[in-house]
Amino acid sequence: KAMCSGKLQTGLLVAGYFVYLLVGAAVFQALERTAEKQEKMAAAQMKEAFLQNFTRLTVAEMEQFMKNLTEAIQNGVYPVGNESQIEDSNWDFSNSFFFAGTVVSTIGYGTLRPKTAGGQIFCVFFALFGIPLNIVFLHRVGKMLSLLCKKLGKFLYEKGMRKKKIKFLTLLFFLATGILVFLCLPSLFFQITEGWSYSEGIYFAFITLSTIGFGDYVVGKQPGRNYFSYYRMLVAIWILFGLAWIALLFNL
Repeated sequence: KAMCSGKLQTGLLVAGYFVYLLVGAAVFQALERTAEKQEKMAAAQMKEAFLQNFTRLTVAEMEQFMKNLTEAIQNGVYPVGNESQIEDSNWDFSNSFFFAGTVVSTIGYGTLRPKTAGGQIFCVFFALFGIPLNIVFLHRVGKMLSLLCKKLGKFLYEKGMRKKKIKFLTLLFFLATGILVFLCLPSLFFQITEGWSYSEGIYFAFITLSTIGFGDYVVGKQPGRNYFSYYRMLVAIWILFGLAWIALLFNL
């Protein structure tokens, strides 16, 4: 019975966690999308005005333009190419989910961030309850994985292996599979999807899963690259399970 209620608890926790992220993503999207659209239109207008007058701009006007442009880029608005970019939102559902995931996991790349007062206040409360929830979630997933470890150990023990050797082998097994599944393979995937070098992929994966999150490399952000629609959502899920694997390593 205890096993059954444990499984039920785990199921509820995982479901609750994902619902929390999905609801958060929906709220961030609702709060931020309109403001971002206005920002994109302003940037497009600024570019238009510049293209019409650039032959007779004063130095001061040119400096102001550079300032505005830098600000737009820092805010994730790239006034490059045609109007279609106004339609691609940094706050579509996949991006919002990715953002929610980076908040609760405390990675915080800093490339996507709420700019409206509502979005910022919501972010405070979302993180306040989301970070503890994330810790509980990772702990639980780590526990489930360590049960797998125990099963593996028991199987080897019955085969007549010594306990010390078993401990060493299970640690080695989880270390090796984890490095393969969470570092080596994703880096290959990033190399193909992002056009980074393999070493940049490894660097990004490590900086992310260690929750350092410099934000110098972020997935799905390069202007002019075509990404498939739920790319960032997939990456968010990779992050969550990668963090759980790291939690398990500490447990072991």
